[in-house]
This record gives sequence, C-alpha cells and structure tokens, in this order.
Amino acid sequence: MRIKRGVNAVKKRRKIFKLAKGYFGCKSKNYRIARQAVMKSLQYAYVGRKRRKRDMRSLWIARINAGARINGLSYSKLMHGLKVAGIELNRKSLADLAVTDEKAFAEICSKAKAAL
Repeated sequence: MRIKRGVNAVKKRRKIFKLAKGYFGCKSKNYRIARQAVMKSLQYAYVGRKRRKRDMRSLWIARINAGARINGLSYSKLMHGLKVAGIELNRKSLADLAVTDEKAFAEICSKAKAAL
C-alpha cells in the first residue's frame, strides 16, 4: 500500500482559505494571494485592537466635554475640579453619565465647580 503525502500542506492551505472566506475574487480562491490578503488583514486586526482603545477614549472625552459645557465648564476644568474634589470617576463612566443621566452629571459638575 502506498503512502500519500501532503496532508499537512492541505491542512495549512485549508486554514488560510477558511480565514480568506468572503474575500473578493482571487483573494479567496488563489492560495498565494489569499495568504497575502490574510496576513495583511491580521495585521490590520492587530492594529485595530490597539486603535479601538484610542478611539473609545476620544469618544468618551468628546461626550464629557459636551456635558460639561452644558453645565458651564470646559472638559479640562471639569477634570481638574474632579481631581481637586477627590472624585475618582473614570472617563468611561463619566461619559455614560453625561449621556444617560444628565441630573447626576450636573451634580458632579457642581461639585467640581465648588472645588475649583
């Protein structure tokens, strides 16, 4: 009985094609091009995971700034006032309060104003 080869190579190619599923044209059919496309997309995904953290922080800051300006403060003054008042809320929770609970956010702003 003869031994057939190439099992691992087929597995390797199958893994790449599975990752390249849905890509346009040759990028999902041709192994060499699919491999390049998959490598590039994995790089983009890696960078995107780092990028998301930056993007979310800037979104939170924009939301806090909008809420602070409604209450007569700028973002930097609000953050400084919170630090002086000893209120340790992170930007994520502050942004959530600014969007969902304006009354509570206004109270926080008044405490920050008083501390300045």
